[in-house]
Amino acid sequence: MTRDVCIRSWTGALVLALAGLAAPWARAQSFCSSDRQVQPARLVERFINADCESCWADASAAAEPDELALDWIVPGDKGEDAPLSAAATREALDRLASLNFAVPAASIAVRRRVEAPKRGLRVSHGVPFNDYIGASIELKSPGSERWSAWLLLVETIPAGADGTPIERNLVRNALQLSWQAAAAASAQRLTRLFESRPMGIPAGVRPERLRVVGWVQDGRGRIRAITQSRCAPPTPGG
Repeated sequence: MTRDVCIRSWTGALVLALAGLAAPWARAQSFCSSDRQVQPARLVERFINADCESCWADASAAAEPDELALDWIVPGDKGEDAPLSAAATREALDRLASLNFAVPAASIAVRRRVEAPKRGLRVSHGVPFNDYIGASIELKSPGSERWSAWLLLVETIPAGADGTPIERNLVRNALQLSWQAAAAASAQRLTRLFESRPMGIPAGVRPERLRVVGWVQDGRGRIRAITQSRCAPPTPGG
């Protein structure tokens, strides 16, 4: 007998609405998932101290074609008076700590490659609803590995907009998951690991720029799969 595990998955009308399933107009507007997306070969994480306004205009850490770049704004010494404080997140500190890096005085870029790539990772999200957006991450056929995962809500800012010379995927919200249940997968014959959550949208975000990025790491800390959502065009006549 096979089974799947849904780790602390949120259910009910709220998540249905957030996932774009509660109303026909939401389904017609868009559906955003990682289906048919090419997996990047490397992950680039750019950490910018909120005190360093000029770092936002620095194009030196541009991503290569086979890389996925993320931008984290780290809280600085100036607190709310920092030039980039509006985009700073506590999750940026958590991510730095997980990588064993200290808060940079200006900015740093960390590059990691996808090792022993694994298939079956999927992320998706619905439409914004009351300052929230429903997002999910799923790993099929997890095997007996001990997995951990990150699910990020990012605002994709095109090059030349908002003072940046390069495209940025600005992290607006983040969820870190520990999928230790996969350790017993060989005995339980797990078919998938899955999580769905409503994620808060901070003030000032342009909802049409939002999407989700997710990756999984094995018990050795290696990134084994990474993917990102893309939105399908609206249904004609919807």
